[in-house]
Amino acid sequence: MSGREQKYINEAFSTNWIAPLGPNVDAFEAEFSSYVGVKGAVAVSSGTAAIHLALSILGVTNGDTVFCSTFTFVASANPIVYQGAEPVFIDSEPDTWNMSPQALRRALQEAERQQKLPKAVIIVHLYGQSAKMDELLSICKQYEIPVIEDSAESLGSLYKGKASGTFGQFGIYSFNGNKIITTSGGGMLVSDDEALLRKARFLATQAKDPAVHYQHSEIGYNYRLSNLLAGVGRGQLEVIEDRVKEKRDVFERYENALSHFATLSFMQELEGTYSNRWLTTLTVAKNKAGITPSYLIEVFGRENIEARPVWKPLHMQPLFKNCSYYPHGENEHVAEELFQTGLCLPSGSNLSNEEQNRVIQCLEESLSLPVMA
Repeated sequence: MSGREQKYINEAFSTNWIAPLGPNVDAFEAEFSSYVGVKGAVAVSSGTAAIHLALSILGVTNGDTVFCSTFTFVASANPIVYQGAEPVFIDSEPDTWNMSPQALRRALQEAERQQKLPKAVIIVHLYGQSAKMDELLSICKQYEIPVIEDSAESLGSLYKGKASGTFGQFGIYSFNGNKIITTSGGGMLVSDDEALLRKARFLATQAKDPAVHYQHSEIGYNYRLSNLLAGVGRGQLEVIEDRVKEKRDVFERYENALSHFATLSFMQELEGTYSNRWLTTLTVAKNKAGITPSYLIEVFGRENIEARPVWKPLHMQPLFKNCSYYPHGENEHVAEELFQTGLCLPSGSNLSNEEQNRVIQCLEESLSLPVMA
């Protein structure tokens, strides 16, 4: 917490605006849309809810397909299934670890031949690094497919000077407890299409028709953010640039201390982009010493340090075992390789230098010693 949140929470209590909606929600939406540079925003209960609303508004329904990055958390794809549609997973490319333009093009070419183009494409900006939006948007524009940007992890990141999440028809953000700013649980849907945002507000408040009595003509959802949590978000948003700097500082300290190890390769920043470095991620090259990410995670665990694997690709998940998947190239499965070699280091914006030095020392010692059978 920044220390600024309590001011807005106290205002909510003193004015008795406790229930969903209220002045903090209105102000948070206005402040957020101004920060990322879009015409409007709708504060909701989670990033997942924001994706679900976007898909619903775009008319995704039973029998449709939606293309989605495979290298991401399951929340990116679950809303596709909520709508009765089928996800089709697109591999990563090595420069950004995000959606592969060549895999997307191949998937759309095949979909066109089958006369079953997707209703939408969900492009994820992973670990704060923006995807190759120029190439991806150009391909989607050719087929007139709307884009939803899953920017749950990339608030504060830029692509060619423009905020991540503001290129597609919709952008979504998450304020879950592990994100760069948090409302404890919450999300935001943004767009430059204000008519679509009005529709989103309608659906997110149980789709209540304009009538004196309670009347409903279509399915709605209970997805609006509470006035209390929006107050937390306002206090957090005031320090977003500080959070980005802290995250980037954490990444730079790791990279400066560890880049001399030939077995380690840190996730790079694509030219023309600015990453919030939400998590410091790297790959561990296969080596004769037998050191793997899983081995390092075990070593860290013995020192009470929590490190994690990178996301398991969704096309490898039991939940989606029957879904289609398009690799980056013939016999080139980038997301699968990243899953085998990737590692996330402790990256909290409140990580002290002493704590980070302990992580670095543990990793240095682990890489310098032979693996014990």
